[in-house]
Amino acid sequence: MALAQHVHTDVRFQQQVDNAREYLLPFLDAVHPVGPGMQILEIGSGEGGVLRACTERGAFCVGVDLSPTRIEEARQYMAPEVEKGNALFLVQNVYDPAFQAQWSGAFDWILLKDTIEHIPDQEKMIPWLKQFLRPGGRVFFGFPPWRMPFGGHQQICRSKVLGMLPWFHLLPRPAYAALLRTFGESPQIVQDLLEIKDTGISINRFENIIRKNGFVIESHTFYFINPIYRYKFGIRPRVQAKWLSGLPFIRDFFTTAVWYVIRM
Repeated sequence: MALAQHVHTDVRFQQQVDNAREYLLPFLDAVHPVGPGMQILEIGSGEGGVLRACTERGAFCVGVDLSPTRIEEARQYMAPEVEKGNALFLVQNVYDPAFQAQWSGAFDWILLKDTIEHIPDQEKMIPWLKQFLRPGGRVFFGFPPWRMPFGGHQQICRSKVLGMLPWFHLLPRPAYAALLRTFGESPQIVQDLLEIKDTGISINRFENIIRKNGFVIESHTFYFINPIYRYKFGIRPRVQAKWLSGLPFIRDFFTTAVWYVIRM
């Protein structure tokens, strides 16, 4: 049941732009307002829609992604910003020594929106980000907790049944893979979903990594209804009830997105 944004990149790009303008930037502004003179790095930038909203504020933005296809799309969608020198898109790994040398201490904001749940060895990645921050810089993380109803990203399934089936990604790995194959999912989709299963992250584990590495959680919001659902499904965002967001483990099952700002 592939959604429009999974098939049409122009739809996905515009959803990113709209969501960033209306929800993400106000969330960042409450802590460290985005504006002229700032430098912003987005890891896993995809088509670059989030960064368009930031360049509109006068920030210089760098998008990095491991997918050459998506970076090429970003360069096309963001051609005016790239030509003016307001944005740069790179197919590069942030562990690359060349990236490290060029961008050490460069950024006021580092953004990882719907990205950290795809990255292996988050215990290594999260502290690695410190070196790229300017003094007073912050990092934004937004991700779906692994145990939430669609934390396995099963909405990318071609099967309408599986695409609408909550929590089945929590099955043991062999059973999960077998079910995907039984419903006719392609080898590529099965592989993609198993990789997400291997890297999915819970709220508690994320917070433990943050504190272990000397970061401070400066702001956070738990969403019962993810802001991006407004653009995907026409459903208004809704913040999670405080009593539920305060229940470790249980909250992961009913929170569709968590947003954090952290600092040193």
